[in-house]
Amino acid sequence: MRSFRPAFFIFAPLNKSIMSDSNKISTLNAPKPVGLYPHARKVGELLFLSGVGPRTAGSDADDSGVPGLELDHNGNFKAFDFEAQVHSVFANVKAILEASGSSWDKLVDVTVFLVDMKRDFHTFNRIYAEYFKDNQPCRTTVEINSLPTSIAIELKCVAKV
Repeated sequence: MRSFRPAFFIFAPLNKSIMSDSNKISTLNAPKPVGLYPHARKVGELLFLSGVGPRTAGSDADDSGVPGLELDHNGNFKAFDFEAQVHSVFANVKAILEASGSSWDKLVDVTVFLVDMKRDFHTFNRIYAEYFKDNQPCRTTVEINSLPTSIAIELKCVAKV
């Protein structure tokens, strides 16, 4: 009977400095991350943005202000404006791109997370078309149950540097 011997391969990165701290990007022009991660990271000629929501930078100590959103003392919606959140998330993505040496026209992939696809997809799609007339990156849109803060949308993007 033949014995099975698994093969193990170790792949060393060609450029060990690719994941160094110098490739992490953070900016005061976008809201603070909700956890321990940078706004973006450069790897070669690509820029990977962490999840970006519509919270407003400088709105308070935690950057927790959300355009068009007002909650009562129990956390229930008093006012909700999804369009304001879409414009804000695009502004935050743009701020991170610019702080990273990239730009809106260099986006190559956008993943969209919506908490209510039925309510918000058509509005998002309409506004998205206004922002992406010239550059048309690949896009995936998915519905999720919730996001870590009281937001209705988050984007995950990849761009060229």
